[in-house]
Amino acid sequence: MRDRLVKISKFLSLILRHKPEEIGITLNSSGWVPVADLLEACNKHTFPISMEELETVVATSDKKRFAFNEDHSMIRANQGHSVEVELGYQPQTPPDILYHGTATRFLSSIVEIGLIKGQRHHVHLSKEVETAIKVGQRHGKAVVLIVKSGQMHRDGHIFYLSENGVWLTDSVPPSYIEELVTGS
Repeated sequence: MRDRLVKISKFLSLILRHKPEEIGITLNSSGWVPVADLLEACNKHTFPISMEELETVVATSDKKRFAFNEDHSMIRANQGHSVEVELGYQPQTPPDILYHGTATRFLSSIVEIGLIKGQRHHVHLSKEVETAIKVGQRHGKAVVLIVKSGQMHRDGHIFYLSENGVWLTDSVPPSYIEELVTGS
C-alpha cells in the first residue's frame, strides 16, 4: 500500500505542478482543479486513483505537498509549480536564517550567481537543516546553504510562507549565502 501511495504522490506532483495537460486537465489561475475532474482524468489515462487514496496521500504527505479546499471538491499542489499559477501567498517576515539543500555539483554556480528559481516560481527554503539535507540528497551529495533571510528581508527581498511551511523567495544573491554545511 505504501508503494502505491508513493507512486500516487509522485504522479500528482507531476500533474499538479508541471504537466496537467498530460491527462487533459487544466489548473485554474490559483493552481486548483476540481477533484472530480482529476479523478476522472486519471481513470481515463491508465492511472486510476480512488477518492480514498487521494485523501490518504494529501493527509499523510510528509511534506504536505497538496491541499484540498474546505469541502474537498478542489485540490492543488502547495508549491513547486513550473506552470503559471498564482498561489495567493502574502508576503511574510522570515526568520533570520533559513536553509537550502542542494547537491555539491551545483556549488560553483551558486557561489557565482546565487540561488535562482530556474523553471519554478520561487527558490525553496526551509527552517530546519534536516529538511534541507533531505532535499539536497535527492540530487546527489547533499550540501546545506545557510541563507541570511532576515537581512535579505530588511534589504527589500520578499518572502512567502507556503501552506506546508516552505519559505519561498524569487532568488538569493550570493552575498546572502553565509556558509556551507555539508550534509551526510
